Amino acid sequence: MKKVILLTLVGFGLNANAQKTADIEAIKGQCGCQEVTFQYAETFSPQKDYKFQDRYHAKGLEWVAIDEESKDKLVLVHLLVINDKTVIKHWREDWEYENTNVLAYQKNKDWKSVKLPSSQIKGQWTQKVFEVDDSPRYEGTASWFHKDGKHVWANVTDAPLPRREYSKRSDYQVMRRNNRIHVTKEGYLHEQDNDKIIRTEKGDELLAQEKGLNDYRKVDESKCDVAKRWWEKHRSYWGEVRAVWTELIAQNKGISLTDEKVEGKSLGQMLENLSYRSDNPATRQEIKATILKFVKNPEAYSMR
Repeated sequence: MKKVILLTLVGFGLNANAQKTADIEAIKGQCGCQEVTFQYAETFSPQKDYKFQDRYHAKGLEWVAIDEESKDKLVLVHLLVINDKTVIKHWREDWEYENTNVLAYQKNKDWKSVKLPSSQIKGQWTQKVFEVDDSPRYEGTASWFHKDGKHVWANVTDAPLPRREYSKRSDYQVMRRNNRIHVTKEGYLHEQDNDKIIRTEKGDELLAQEKGLNDYRKVDESKCDVAKRWWEKHRSYWGEVRAVWTELIAQNKGISLTDEKVEGKSLGQMLENLSYRSDNPATRQEIKATILKFVKNPEAYSMR
């Protein structure tokens, strides 16, 4: 009888310790070597003359691993494996328990720090998503639900345009992401119902909506051995990059980045080049100086 009661309480989120344990298991359930399919299709627009974009479909092999774990935080890294030998640092997600500080996306690559009341985030986890260069993308907080063998986390938050569109489109400024993560024994599904928002001084206007399905299916771990070896070699460097971003964002309670390239290169390309300097490893100061080249107001940040 006690076991049945405990499971029921976890399902309704009434037993804090059991709930948190189940939450952590669900977050870790996203890890492993996985084949991924990325699918997006625009579904609706209130504008009669809107031209729907072509559907997007892509596949990949991705290694998702826990890079950092403490009592109230888990850091997951995503690495793409191309043709069984090439590794690309894809993205990162931090999960923080009962976190009161989030970066709220405004528009035009501008984020502002927002303080949430502790009563609002009780028992919740914040998912913080970062770009390939560890710059911020979006953050949202919500509770995990565990019932009938299902493990689901759902949140709505504003974000910049996705990588598949930000270099091709300028007809909207914000993607309002309705994210749902479904974790199963086979992997997990990242389901999305997204609004593409035109944001001006007059307010927000809906341009179009889309459906997204990112399906992660676990495969033999040996297929991602090259990613594991790559991360062992580069982990320390990207840890320094992460620390610099944390410092800069805290220093100015947010951050604003440019879309411009510097010397013909993106920030991701510059940081990647620094990561391969094995004979003369990049210092934290060099990393900071590189990032500040892409900050709109670099003079507001200390170079210490």
